[in-house]
Amino acid sequence: MFGLRRSISSTLTTVQARSYKKTIEQLAKEKPSLLKDAKVLVRVDFNVPFDKKEAGKISDDTRIKEALPTINFLTKHGAKVMLASHCGRPQKKPQDKDKMKMAPMAKRLSELIGKPVTTVDDCVGPEVDAAVAKMKTGDILMLENARFYKEEEKNVPEFAQKMAKNATIYVNDAFGTAHRAHASTEGVCKYVEHKVAGFLMEKELKFLKSAVDKPVRPFAAIVGGAKVSTKIPVIESLINKCDKIFVGGGMIFTFYRAMGLKVGKSMVEEEFIPMAKDLMDKAAKKGVKFYLPTDVIIADDFKADANSKTVSIKEIPDGWMGLDIGEDSLKLFKDQLADCKTVVWNGPMGVFEFEKFAKGTFGVAHALADVTARGGTTIIGGGDSVAAVNAAKLNSKMSHISTGGGASLEMLEGKVLPGVAALDNA
Repeated sequence: MFGLRRSISSTLTTVQARSYKKTIEQLAKEKPSLLKDAKVLVRVDFNVPFDKKEAGKISDDTRIKEALPTINFLTKHGAKVMLASHCGRPQKKPQDKDKMKMAPMAKRLSELIGKPVTTVDDCVGPEVDAAVAKMKTGDILMLENARFYKEEEKNVPEFAQKMAKNATIYVNDAFGTAHRAHASTEGVCKYVEHKVAGFLMEKELKFLKSAVDKPVRPFAAIVGGAKVSTKIPVIESLINKCDKIFVGGGMIFTFYRAMGLKVGKSMVEEEFIPMAKDLMDKAAKKGVKFYLPTDVIIADDFKADANSKTVSIKEIPDGWMGLDIGEDSLKLFKDQLADCKTVVWNGPMGVFEFEKFAKGTFGVAHALADVTARGGTTIIGGGDSVAAVNAAKLNSKMSHISTGGGASLEMLEGKVLPGVAALDNA
């Protein structure tokens, strides 16, 4: 629970971006007539949240809007567009299958682009084949939830081949699922002649890969969240790349314990105390400045209305728990971020869902907005950090907001994403 933008062209120049996977735009330039009447399978990420009170009502259509540039580009060039996506976890919650159908997303997409979007009740098989056969130039077909089949997540070759059956071109525009080797993200690429990145995928790769490979320095990373165990690989990787690392969220108390401090009843992963100490030692040896909060806001219970106060990290009393970073820590972080030219942020500073313990997270969001305003590049790496930026209404003040939490973390770790590796090289 610890928990548009600046001109893309100017920002990408700043981060020395370079596309290393072929894009749909590059393919269209190489072969101008290729898209006309071509059957194009596009993997989008329409795994959107729904309103808890009104069935079938989408509460946030950001992911659908992010796919519009690719979809509009393809229809403008006369392609017949088949959209594939997943929604939820139907294999784990089969009783909720009706709530995970793609029809609401197709309806919203139709409203956004001002043209019909046809739906089918399957993503492979005769019904899909028949619907594709009827498609005309510029038509859009929304396939049913790919995860209704267990073969999707298992990446069964025969299923992937069925998905790819009607397509001559495959476009992956679902960065948020690119770290998974599923049939619709990796398997289909074996059965389609052209495999390219969509505009959203291209943007994600340029920002994140440039941040990892060629950041404009000083390069800083802000890492938060509840558990140090989930962030060890990314922190370890960033130590080899960054000039400064800032740590916040519940994981700080494992670091404090590694420093020999008492943390009351704050969250601590006992088994990772040695690893926390090792990370601080590695940063020191590399000459990387490793910043932990100097004060914290503590509470006597994990509740929104709990009694709270700010104390030094050396003065956390028994029976109290840390739920946010303090004002002195926020000032320290802001001051040390002032000269940074590239900043990546993943994970909140505290329990920002509770207003009392949101100042640290929102303060960091404002600090990053200042970095952007000074000409720096700010990258929000998915998950709760995105939610915090949205809540602070600072979306437009960031250089790039990633659509993939897990995928962005793995890219920052330097991992190869299966859904990206399967695409044609530029």
